[in-house]
Amino acid sequence: REWYMHPNGQIPAYEWNFSDVNPPVHAWACWRVYQRTGPPGQRDRNFLSRVFQKLLLNFTWWVNRKDVRGRNIFAGGFLGLDNIGVFDRSKPLPNGGHLEQADGTAWMAYYCSSMLSIAFELADGNPAYADTAYKFFAHYVLISEAMNTLDGSGLWDDEDGFYYDHLHVKGGSIPLKIRSIVGLIPLLTVDVLYERVIEQLPEFRKRVAWMLRHRKNLSNFMTFLDKCEENPNAEGLWLLALPTRQRLERMLAYMLDEKEFLSDYGIRSLSKYHEENPFVCQIGNEEMTVSYVAGESDSYMFGGNSNWRGPIWFPLNYLILEALERYHQFYGDSFKVECPTGSGNLMNLHEVANEIRRRLVRLFLADEKGNRPSYARGPRFANDPNWKDLILFYEYFHGDTGRGLGASHQTGWTALVAPILETIAKERTSKKE
Repeated sequence: REWYMHPNGQIPAYEWNFSDVNPPVHAWACWRVYQRTGPPGQRDRNFLSRVFQKLLLNFTWWVNRKDVRGRNIFAGGFLGLDNIGVFDRSKPLPNGGHLEQADGTAWMAYYCSSMLSIAFELADGNPAYADTAYKFFAHYVLISEAMNTLDGSGLWDDEDGFYYDHLHVKGGSIPLKIRSIVGLIPLLTVDVLYERVIEQLPEFRKRVAWMLRHRKNLSNFMTFLDKCEENPNAEGLWLLALPTRQRLERMLAYMLDEKEFLSDYGIRSLSKYHEENPFVCQIGNEEMTVSYVAGESDSYMFGGNSNWRGPIWFPLNYLILEALERYHQFYGDSFKVECPTGSGNLMNLHEVANEIRRRLVRLFLADEKGNRPSYARGPRFANDPNWKDLILFYEYFHGDTGRGLGASHQTGWTALVAPILETIAKERTSKKE
């Protein structure tokens, strides 16, 4: 057994910089592992209870160390996205000040959502966890309120219909108007709450009822325990989400636009809009630029061997699929969007998720000549019987052509194509039946 967590709750990021910070997805991972330990009623609750105590320490570390102003807007720095920012987010800012991050703040709301799910599970049979469940529910609401309203509009830009990082310097706050996957992470923070679960926790129910009575303004800027009368399958369900339905629609219009985020092979990490319209800002005497770069990085930030300014990365694509399915569970056919944007083709969010799945899987599928996009038409991989069926799980993929880039042995996150294929296969089987 290994012990990586510091007693204060900090978890090291990676071996060459222990003090850096990765996205706090550990609670999500523990919850998913728990769900796979057996069918409901036969799962390893001891495992879940033990990791929950450790996660409480880590959550507290985040709140104490990464909320610069103590106002529920978070930083974090690197957060796994290497060169996605206009400057290295892991280092002190060139002109002083501090950065308030749309992804860092959304990840903390996501953390709350995962911890709320775990607390609900542990409260079944042990009502003492109900207080902890409410703690994460309330913290989720506080983070959502700050992200959408602090200093007027929080990190939301109502003119553009997108979330941006903000640079705080002497004299005010500057939105860094880069349309990147940073601004899409807030749509991941969605949770479907079951009324039957809440009914079993009277103290939790009482506190939530108070908030519904006295904080009606919350629904002005977030989805706060909405009900969906248009979807008969949503009876007994409440929706909790960082953006409102209207803001979600505006974000999806960007995400599903083939001139922006939607590639033939999945969701890009940076909008293609910035290919012709690079983001430029002047910091001190230095001019800094972010442009769409579909393939290998054109900078040496983080070693230059990874790129979040255009390519497709599986981890966030997978979490986007999960979020779309949660939204669809609640909204059903009452929520449809154009996919692709501007096509006139309306889809519900389950159909949108399937369309993204189809595009991701296309990276690995051979055409009639044996060519696979991830292999960039290499004849050996297309025709040689010793090679043509050997699939490499590349680290990331070219945002326009789908060519595999980075480490060719990144079997961790890119192997997420396996559950995506499994989902497609199950749906095809159910349709045949």
